[in-house]
Amino acid sequence: MAKDYVGTPKIHHLESKRNRLTWILGVSGLCILFYILGAWQSPTSSTTIPKTTSNLASTESCDTSSNVNLSPKAASSMSSLSSPDLDFEAHHTASLDEAVPTAVQSFPVCPMNFSEYTPCQDTTRGRRFDRKMLIYRERHCPEKDELVKCLIPAPPKYKTPFKWPQSRDYAWYDNIPHKELSIEKAVQNWIQVEGDRFRFPGGGTMFPRGADAYIDDINALIPLTNGGIRTALDTGCGVASWGAFLLKRDILAMSVAPRDTHEAQVQFALERGVPAMIGVIGSLRLTFPARAFDMAHCSRCLIPWYAYDGLYLIEVDRVLRPGGYWILSGPPIHWKKYYKGWERTQEDLKQEQDSIEAVAKRLCWKKVIEKDDLAIWQKPMNHIECIESQQSYKTPPMCKAGYADDAWYKKLEVCVTPLPEVNNAEEVAGGELEKWPERAFAVPPRIRTGTIPGITAEKFQEDNNIWKERVAYYKRIVPLISQGRYRNVMDMNANLGGFAAALVQYPVWVMNVVPTIADIDTLGAIYERGFIGSYQDWCEAFSTYPRTYDLIHVDGVFSMYQDRCDVTYILLEMDRILRPEGTVIFRDKVDTLVKIQELTNGMRWTSKIMDHESGPFNPEKILVAVKTYWTGETTQEQ
Repeated sequence: MAKDYVGTPKIHHLESKRNRLTWILGVSGLCILFYILGAWQSPTSSTTIPKTTSNLASTESCDTSSNVNLSPKAASSMSSLSSPDLDFEAHHTASLDEAVPTAVQSFPVCPMNFSEYTPCQDTTRGRRFDRKMLIYRERHCPEKDELVKCLIPAPPKYKTPFKWPQSRDYAWYDNIPHKELSIEKAVQNWIQVEGDRFRFPGGGTMFPRGADAYIDDINALIPLTNGGIRTALDTGCGVASWGAFLLKRDILAMSVAPRDTHEAQVQFALERGVPAMIGVIGSLRLTFPARAFDMAHCSRCLIPWYAYDGLYLIEVDRVLRPGGYWILSGPPIHWKKYYKGWERTQEDLKQEQDSIEAVAKRLCWKKVIEKDDLAIWQKPMNHIECIESQQSYKTPPMCKAGYADDAWYKKLEVCVTPLPEVNNAEEVAGGELEKWPERAFAVPPRIRTGTIPGITAEKFQEDNNIWKERVAYYKRIVPLISQGRYRNVMDMNANLGGFAAALVQYPVWVMNVVPTIADIDTLGAIYERGFIGSYQDWCEAFSTYPRTYDLIHVDGVFSMYQDRCDVTYILLEMDRILRPEGTVIFRDKVDTLVKIQELTNGMRWTSKIMDHESGPFNPEKILVAVKTYWTGETTQEQ
């Protein structure tokens, strides 16, 4: 049955077309109107979003009224950056618009008596603490109301340090104006003043012929040049001449000394371009993982190794890898020859040596040799025999199950850190290491055995490839990396050490820092690769002097810490430890980098935000910043 229609279909269709045409014309008219309005307003609106990049070749405009003497030398070390200015307006307008500062916060300059300020090893604060076990020389960081929110000034005549390897032997006097060591240690030939510079002859208390000859003596007793020994620990390092001359043999030493009456030992070491940090074996563990070092050394370091039931030697045992060596020179070794010069009785020195020998035996160490001024012990490859011998020695016992790498404010314990289990007496506990330099890129045993959660051999190799690509990109945007301008480098979030590995061909060393809040602990694997580093909570200051690093790499640190502490103080700490005209490379999300850039503008840094190495569409960006050259002034009162 056909359907009845109301009205004429032809007339209905005509009305429908007429309505549709009216609607289209109306929308088109509105579009044209808004287009005309937008074109009219665009010249004004385009000026509301400022550029987020700055010219690194220009000198930072600074307020010179607060105890600052700006040098004519501009901070133009990054003027060779060839990367074009980035236009973030096209891709990141929303993020940038939210982060645009209304005014740049300018940080004042600290008085000149803060020139060598070390917040967590401040000698004034240290006097509040017990002198027993050197607790007063350990880390004691300022409380919130004691934090310093100003820029640490360089000495008035500060100069760019000598390049490596010349810096091993020379440093400018104006950079570290302390003559105390040249007078106090004149006989030992540690350091000499020659006009406007210091010279480091390489002498030491127990190596008057120089560190080079002393190391040759060690090499005659244990092999130092076959690649089997790569990482070393020097406790009580002085000005780190032992570590400085080990570098000729491809051995990387972590030199450690407290901040004490010998002014600026660690500062001298770092000024020379030698790895070092402020530290002491007192009541806390050293900030290194277990099984980190192939060799440990003490040359008259004045540590009472036998005291507190051998507590300090037990800590060396913790950080020494299976089969590693401990070298001792100075009291009480060769006491029959030196007892008069040491102003101690033969009985006293003999008792000290016997006590050290007893502790070493209970640790299952084997005495390799004692010849002339040197005594060398070796840690066992595993603890199979040691566990059996504990039944007769009783002390020190094996530590209870726990995390051997836990080393951040961890109290020392009189117990032996157990080595990983093995199947037979010949097996190396934890896994055998490749020799250097293959060790740098071989899969570390900790990863090979699956002890680092989520990290496989495949991910390790992938990480190496990523960092090879990233460092190649860094070399294009910061050419000075490959030109010998930088020597002391810090990676504030080292992960697997890929950044350090990618730099291995250049004359630099890297302090690989693993934050204590990192999701996984990778520092042990970094040491297994033949690199050095430390644990660190970046809500606190690092254990070093001001102006001791040339290049700092910051991968995601600010995203990691933004909800834990005021990141302004992290930036101020970076400014403290960065040398004038030093460089920082930040990797993070663009909105985080914009906020960082805002703060660094008030710290006398120049900076530029650049694309990720993979291109402009990656949300992660790179901020390259340079600390401008400026110095403080010394008033008559100061």
